[in-house]
Amino acid sequence: MIKGLRPLLRRSTYSGALFAYSAVLASLPLLSFALLPALAWRSAPEGVQVVMVLLVWAALIGLVGLARTTRRVLILSARRMLRVTLPTPAALQSVVDRRRTPLWLLLHVALGWTGALASGVLLFVALALPGGWLDAEFELSLFGRSVRVDDGWQSWAVALGCLLLAGAVCVLVTNALRWSAPRLLGPSTAERLALAAERELRLAERNRLAHELHDSIGHTLTTTTIQAAVAGELMAADPEAARAALRSVEESARAALEDLDYVLGVLREQEAETAPTRALADLPDLLDRLRHAGAVVEWDGSGDLAQVQGTLSRAAYRILQEGLTNAMRHGAGGPIQVRVAAGPEVLELGVVNETGVGTDPSAGPGAGPGRRKAFPTSGHGLPGLVERVRLLHGEIEAGPDGPGHWRLAVRLPVRLSA
Repeated sequence: MIKGLRPLLRRSTYSGALFAYSAVLASLPLLSFALLPALAWRSAPEGVQVVMVLLVWAALIGLVGLARTTRRVLILSARRMLRVTLPTPAALQSVVDRRRTPLWLLLHVALGWTGALASGVLLFVALALPGGWLDAEFELSLFGRSVRVDDGWQSWAVALGCLLLAGAVCVLVTNALRWSAPRLLGPSTAERLALAAERELRLAERNRLAHELHDSIGHTLTTTTIQAAVAGELMAADPEAARAALRSVEESARAALEDLDYVLGVLREQEAETAPTRALADLPDLLDRLRHAGAVVEWDGSGDLAQVQGTLSRAAYRILQEGLTNAMRHGAGGPIQVRVAAGPEVLELGVVNETGVGTDPSAGPGAGPGRRKAFPTSGHGLPGLVERVRLLHGEIEAGPDGPGHWRLAVRLPVRLSA
């Protein structure tokens, strides 16, 4: 018994009923326009006039429901008043999607008028009957039998029953709107696909930006840290070499600022002032910065690198940059071998560095005795490389290459990726 009365005590029940009854006030201006044809055709039978007014009224309500603004307003109102979860409608709506809003609006108006009239009559009876207030009388006829309510305890009992029935009407109207709102105002199949595609694009863009930040800025910070350490050690012994290292730090910082400006511009959905498009043609500058940082880089290039263009060239630069960054972070300080072989159908990239004696090969390129200082690592470098190579339909191998060495080898198809 108590459980059955709980819906009558909820605040959301009456806020939902208020939302339904608001359709009565909103539809009154349209009702005045719907009366015009009946007033113009006074000679028509009364039944015909009533049907004509209802049809014109429903048509006007449906036309209002076709507006996109109407749907947005209804969704926001249903969220607040009905306490239902409705996602924001997609920017593009098909014709089928837009037809569901007039159906909801017609149902909203019909439930609003029905609930308002029923609960209004019941509340009036509940207030008028007790104690014979306003000399009100109540007579119930059912199956040929009539029961008259006097002004005694019977009037109070009937008034309480009418009050409970009015609350039940509010519960029914609210539940009907809550049931129909997700089906008529919620996203359709086309809108769900559009929302899923939008989320997928956002996720892909976030992953791309994460790769850009990790590859470019992570590499630059590693290089500048080493260059600054070298400059500090050479400041007294070799001031000219120290100044050269500091100039390299300045150049690396400028490159990092360009990358950061580009990424922030994308995040703000604005066009960045500089959009770095570093490719294999910029590889010599990258190797020079590493040499200025004190690294020994051995270059082995073959083929015409100029034939590698577009996405493949940019991806190859990022792959080599990440491989060199890992060699600087985790290497033992020995020579770093960089190999690029550009063939007519395959582009081969390779980075080999020393890891030091006693390094655990299963842990990846580790710190050897020759390393000056340990660098923190996020662990996202190699998985990011694997994902980048996979998207380019290439092959990647990374692991120990004999005692004390670590090798990164990548093969990318030229025709598929260019």
